[in-house]
Amino acid sequence: MYQSINQVKTGAKLKMMLKAAGYDVRYIQEYLHFSCPQSIYRWFKGKALPSVDNLFALSQLLGAHMEDLLVLQGEFVIFSIMKLWGSPRIQRFLPYAKHCYNADLL
Repeated sequence: MYQSINQVKTGAKLKMMLKAAGYDVRYIQEYLHFSCPQSIYRWFKGKALPSVDNLFALSQLLGAHMEDLLVLQGEFVIFSIMKLWGSPRIQRFLPYAKHCYNADLL
C-alpha cells in the first residue's frame, strides 16, 4: 500500500518554501510560463497539486528533490521541512517556517 499526498499541507509547504527562498507568485508564473497565476494560488490553497513537470521545475528552482516538496498524509509540515535541513536554502527557510508555524498546518 502507498501513502497519499496531503494537498493542503503540501500547498502550505510550497508557499512557505517559495516565499522563504524569495520568490513571489509573479516570478513563479513567469518561471513556469503560465499565462495567469491561478494555478499557483490553487496549489497554495491545497485545491490542486502541481503537475510532475511543474513539480520538477519547482524542485530545480528550490534546489530540492521533488518528493521533498510534498507532504504525505499523517506527516507534519515542520517534520517534512526538517528532512531538508542539509540544503543551504532550507537553512534560510527554517526560521521563517518556525515564525509561520500554525496549528492548522500540523
